[in-house]
Amino acid sequence: MAAAAAIAFLGGLIVGSFVTVVAHRVPRGESIVGPRSRCPACGTQIAAYDNVPVVSWLLLRGRARCCGAAISPRYPLTELVLGLLYMAAVLVLWDDPTEIALGLVFVTTLLAVTLTDLERRVIPNKILIVAAVLAVAIAAVGDPSSLPQRVIAAAAAGGVLFAAALAYPRGMGLGDVKLAATMGLFLGRDVAPAILVALLAGSLVGLAMIARDGAAARKRAIPFGPFLALGGVAGMLAGDQMVDWYLGTFS
Repeated sequence: MAAAAAIAFLGGLIVGSFVTVVAHRVPRGESIVGPRSRCPACGTQIAAYDNVPVVSWLLLRGRARCCGAAISPRYPLTELVLGLLYMAAVLVLWDDPTEIALGLVFVTTLLAVTLTDLERRVIPNKILIVAAVLAVAIAAVGDPSSLPQRVIAAAAAGGVLFAAALAYPRGMGLGDVKLAATMGLFLGRDVAPAILVALLAGSLVGLAMIARDGAAARKRAIPFGPFLALGGVAGMLAGDQMVDWYLGTFS
């Protein structure tokens, strides 16, 4: 298991580098296939040896080799976070290969939409569609009996957030609704605690902003996608335990 976790971590680093490309290009309508990455400051094509996840950024001390421009730490952080998420998914879901496959695709999706939502306040349909198709395909092959539950969970999660968007359109967008529905396809019944964690985390941050800035904070919009991503990770790693605890305590 340790070897598999190490391989998953390295794989997450590599895929994390690709996720930064997806998050940058998809919202701008650019191809994720080509051209190769270029320095955002001077446009010089980045050599392969300067594009090694995490390591290149550390060796270059956060500066582009071509022109010395600063390279945002979000690149190595994205790679490192996805590496850790891949490792966690393998360790927690070790006994179920289908859930591992779903988990790896799921956290990749969550990290990509977190980046786009933080940077541009958008959760791209293209990313969600690809993720949804992969979720259904993996479940159909590995656990077809779970598909009805996953579809119901997607409809329920999307419906809850759609109602919230109708009630408070400034605080919830349709991108969040579609992300919640996509989460349901991956998590099944575990989407319930995932949405709860997201709402609690978002509420705590909102209250903290109000406590710090007063009434002015009410006019400041914050993206909800990252909170849904946080809830999604919690649902993937501990959703079953949270649901079982709730049913055992209150049923």
